[in-house]
Amino acid sequence: MNVHVLPAGPIQTNAYLLTAPARGEAVLIDAPGDVWSDVAPILEEEKCRLIEVWITHGHWDHTQGGAEVVRQTGAKVRAHVADRQLIESPAIMERFMGQRMNLEAIHVDHWVGQGDTFDALGTTVEVRHVPGHCPGNVLFYFSAQHAAFVGDALFNGSIGRTDLPGGNFEELERSIRSQIYSLPGETTVFPGHGPRTSVANERSRNPYVSG
Repeated sequence: MNVHVLPAGPIQTNAYLLTAPARGEAVLIDAPGDVWSDVAPILEEEKCRLIEVWITHGHWDHTQGGAEVVRQTGAKVRAHVADRQLIESPAIMERFMGQRMNLEAIHVDHWVGQGDTFDALGTTVEVRHVPGHCPGNVLFYFSAQHAAFVGDALFNGSIGRTDLPGGNFEELERSIRSQIYSLPGETTVFPGHGPRTSVANERSRNPYVSG
């Protein structure tokens, strides 16, 4: 499995394009604005078809390009139901932000929840619910690849904001400790913004939530 890190959109949100050329399939984790222009040439080069889009949470910067990606590929969408309103009625975020952001609703085909597992790209994926930054924030954990895609719950040396609607620091702290720090230390953490890190590194050094 190849991991392509694609920062995109107005605030350079990380999208992750996972490709399996041997299978001719790919998955996109999060879809910031204009990400399709980065995704399309990789799919063509690696001769892969995008089969699914996984949304870590419903904030606008992770979903702004989702509708276009789905139109171009017919990919199915997975997300957590706690963020259903944000994903299917994104105008509420425009009202909160006080500006037009050309957000389009995204149809979710599969609602995921804590402990769900499913097969993708020839491997098994586990879903863990990590609310606190956003009610529906989830991570996608690939145990065989020692990788977790965590959205905005945890960053390299930092954590997600909790001052937005639906945010709660105590809840995020519990989520990080129970759902992220409980993963093996060698797990690579791929966050929604900034560089990758590891579970071991954040458990020992994160100034906001210690292990």
